[in-house]
Amino acid sequence: MENVSLHTHFTLDGFSELGKLRPFLFIPFSFMFVVSLFANSLLVYVIVSQRSLHSPMYILIASMACIDLSLPVFFVPHMLLSFLFDWRGISLIGCLVQMHFIHFFGTFQSTLLVWMALDRYFAICTPLYYHNHMILSRFIAFLIPLVVRNVLMITLLVCLAGKLPFCLRNVINHCFCEHMALVELACGSTTINNLVGLMAVFLIPVLDFVFIAASYVVIFSSVLKSSRSGVKALHTCITHIMVITVSLILALTAFLSYRIRNGLPAASRVFFSTMYLLFPSCFNPVVYGIRTNEIRQHILKRLTCCHICQMGPVTNK
Repeated sequence: MENVSLHTHFTLDGFSELGKLRPFLFIPFSFMFVVSLFANSLLVYVIVSQRSLHSPMYILIASMACIDLSLPVFFVPHMLLSFLFDWRGISLIGCLVQMHFIHFFGTFQSTLLVWMALDRYFAICTPLYYHNHMILSRFIAFLIPLVVRNVLMITLLVCLAGKLPFCLRNVINHCFCEHMALVELACGSTTINNLVGLMAVFLIPVLDFVFIAASYVVIFSSVLKSSRSGVKALHTCITHIMVITVSLILALTAFLSYRIRNGLPAASRVFFSTMYLLFPSCFNPVVYGIRTNEIRQHILKRLTCCHICQMGPVTNK
């Protein structure tokens, strides 16, 4: 074992099963990347520029758009270059840094959904005290424990992965540095890494979705028992539930695909893991832009103004 060399450079070999068809993946993934950048940037710009949208709910939507805007930047450009020019190499340090940012920003997708559920709970179940609950000091008091939890869990996860000896293979069957895809290449014991990975899954996305589900059960029960009309309130909740459902399905599929491998092709695992990160970044801003009436009106107004400006002044002959 003393003569065994440790790998410090890896090859990202996702979708290698496609052979000569692999470069064509550049087209759909680049399209999704452009849609994500444009839709999230437009959503953030509209909310920031319109003072009428400077309420807690819209600020949370803008925060989600910022996360969806940032997350693909850490892995999609490298992935597209890999498809187009076959640039697959990455150092161990670069891999760990990429892993940290991907998982760190990924955790805030579910955490922001928790804040959105809490915002809807206060708005629907305690409307008279909504602004008291959502003042900055109380909001930060609720925010800090979740931020600390995310930072500690992801930092521990990445540090433990960085201490593993990689002396078996240096080919990662993925398009980016996913935790389990890297850990499975280690030649030492990975029991602690697997336990911490499971603990991170339970303490962040699972715990978040349990809290979200409980919040919406209380919200729907309150609306059904109330004599007042809850159509508008339920409309905003349904928008959040659509985003939550898509995120949960993709997250569970990506998680289970690395632990239940019987009969599942490697390309399928890579696809679900990639979609878990990229698809919500395209889906979320479209859903919020279409289903949230105030945002939709401002977006249409902005796009109409841009179209008129491009046409230029009309001259009479």
